[in-house]
Amino acid sequence: MSANHASMRKKVAIGIIVGATTLLPQHCQSFSVSPTIPSMRPRPLEESSTLPLFSSKASSRNKANRKHGKNGNGKKSNKNGFNHHIVDDENFDHHHGELSHQNISIQGINVGSHHEYQDHSASDQHHGNLSGHHHQNPMSKFLSHIIPPQDNNKLVSSTKEWKNLSKHVEQIEQTHLRDLLKDEKRCEDMFAVHDGVYLDYSRQRISLETMDMLLALAEKQNLKERIDAMVRGEKINWTEDRAVLHTALRGKRPSKNDKKLVVDDENVMEEVWEVLDQIKYFTEAVRSGEITGFTGKRLRNIISVGIGGSYLGPEFLHECLKTEPEGINKSLGYTLRFLSNVDPVDVERACADLDPEETLVVIVSKTFTTAETMLNARTTRQWLWDFMGDDKGVVRKHMVAVSSISSIEKVEAFGIDTESYFFRFWDWVGGRYSVCSAVGGIPISLLYGFDLFEKFLQGAHSFDEHFINAPLKENIPVIMGILGVWNMSFLGYNSRATMPYAEALLKLPAHIQQLDMESNGKKATKFGIPVDYPVGEVDFGEPGTNGQHSFFQLLHMGQTVPCEFIGFLKSQHDLCIDGETLSSHDELMANFFAQPDALANGKTAEELRSEGIDEDLILHRTFEGNRPSLSS
Repeated sequence: MSANHASMRKKVAIGIIVGATTLLPQHCQSFSVSPTIPSMRPRPLEESSTLPLFSSKASSRNKANRKHGKNGNGKKSNKNGFNHHIVDDENFDHHHGELSHQNISIQGINVGSHHEYQDHSASDQHHGNLSGHHHQNPMSKFLSHIIPPQDNNKLVSSTKEWKNLSKHVEQIEQTHLRDLLKDEKRCEDMFAVHDGVYLDYSRQRISLETMDMLLALAEKQNLKERIDAMVRGEKINWTEDRAVLHTALRGKRPSKNDKKLVVDDENVMEEVWEVLDQIKYFTEAVRSGEITGFTGKRLRNIISVGIGGSYLGPEFLHECLKTEPEGINKSLGYTLRFLSNVDPVDVERACADLDPEETLVVIVSKTFTTAETMLNARTTRQWLWDFMGDDKGVVRKHMVAVSSISSIEKVEAFGIDTESYFFRFWDWVGGRYSVCSAVGGIPISLLYGFDLFEKFLQGAHSFDEHFINAPLKENIPVIMGILGVWNMSFLGYNSRATMPYAEALLKLPAHIQQLDMESNGKKATKFGIPVDYPVGEVDFGEPGTNGQHSFFQLLHMGQTVPCEFIGFLKSQHDLCIDGETLSSHDELMANFFAQPDALANGKTAEELRSEGIDEDLILHRTFEGNRPSLSS
């Protein structure tokens, strides 16, 4: 459970732990990482040594040309093999293709290179050439996509570790959580802590032996090496031949001594901080009145137009911050609304009561072709024209684009100013993980100021470091991931409920639905083999105590659904009425602590009889318990 709800430390890291969900399904075949809400310990903001930058049209076009393999004359450049690597020649052994025993620093994250590859040729094939310096010849690279490595085209279910777990299920089925919770040694060992977040998983249907076996499975699947490959920029998204680097979005500003992280000939961290500086300059200029609308009025209303990952993450973060004391103060006089649904009713709700002359519309679409988003973009453009005329200056002063570099011509054709009102993000940012990019940075910074958004990034970076560097047995996202594997693929629980006991997290379950279900909604391995075991839970949830009066009857007495409870020691706004024995937050937390115990222990007929319950009602009041949950 988070140690300090007063500053709503929940705001800092939702995109972090879930970042692993892109990696794990592709490489581990059944591993899924469940999100949690890390907390933020306030840190001083970094001194900015880089001047604010605007993305120029020429610069963006040059980046787009490089993206498509063209040189300055528009000709194709020659590329052989992989063109992404960490530039640090002395840290690589070119003869053996293995990492040296040194720590390498990536975007402010320390990645210990404690892994060696015993079979280097097979490892290079399987990991997409982890060293990043070896070049495949074009024919072998082509063939590698057709003929999978023979050592890696087996299902994880065929491994000894998986079979041991399958057999171990029989032993766990003979136990009850009511008895497991009496084992003090077991309970004392089943927790993990990082940066104010405490994870208690003692109410899972596992023993210490179960955890050892799950960790052995993770090690068998080379989970640590694959986490490292992700943050090094390897193209682990093999279906689209892309890196997966949402961790870079919240990395520290690079210094001249930092090793470079290069993907597709681009210095990733320089790119990230160039855009962050652009976001800071633009949003502060809007908030100060330096940038105004077409008629000269201050821009005080923001409509963010996007769908899926372009909407769910930013709206979740907005809901967290709007009752945060700092967020309340910073957002006075401003309005932020989200427009995602193509239903015209959503348009009406988003635009209702807003003055178009004071409204800035942010269009978020990586390709700038998403059907629903572009229809809503044209609709809001017409809304602006209807009030201020169809002068091209209206669009240039009232519409912003957040899109990929390759979409800049479409953005310009739409009428948006690509010199000052265009904010890029990259193919290596998955939409569902994009809240830490300009996708979340523009609307959140316009409403709350860039400084608060930067604190969110710092908290996310803290959990990135934990995820990358902590031993697997102490690693909060890894623990949650392997427990997800156990519950779904071994115990057969096909759903998972997320219950944040904090109203500010009311949009978290919807955000998790996309983060987890879109990531893990797979039916085959990367080698094209259909899986023969269940994967991918159905996620749902509701803030407590609302959920208790909605679906907890089923959780206690119907089908078993593993639950994840999220609570906070302190509230953003606590309340205690005269004459009440408990404050409102204490009442909330009493429920937070009681529900996991009730799910685990149940209620026996003997207990009910001792309470004087009528015999005719005993059957209807009895619930067996033994239902797993974890609390953070």
